[in-house]
Amino acid sequence: VQLVESGGGLVQPGGSLRLSCAASGFTFSSTTMGWLRQAPGKEREFVASIRWSGGNTNYADSVKDRFTISRDNAKNTVTLQMNSLKPEDTAVYYCAADPWGAGLYKYWGQGTQVTVSS
Repeated sequence: VQLVESGGGLVQPGGSLRLSCAASGFTFSSTTMGWLRQAPGKEREFVASIRWSGGNTNYADSVKDRFTISRDNAKNTVTLQMNSLKPEDTAVYYCAADPWGAGLYKYWGQGTQVTVSS
């Protein structure tokens, strides 16, 4: 199993970033996918998830209306579009796979750093 994130970087407050995750080694099209993040000195927290069909998404309150999760089952990719970024969004962002659809993430990527700063 491999989950490889890309798209992190440094952005000014109010800016946008698009994170992508390429998945392999499991049945992506039937697996709930999620993005989680961990800021320095803080616990890892849920950001967003998307069910296998793409028709059911969930977001943390802190990112609702700013972030959008999507997936392409033909390409085995999941994307997180992040708009109106704030300094408090600074964290390492992880792509993860939840084979049971129960909020239990079994497979994880290596993470990508997102830094929001002027």
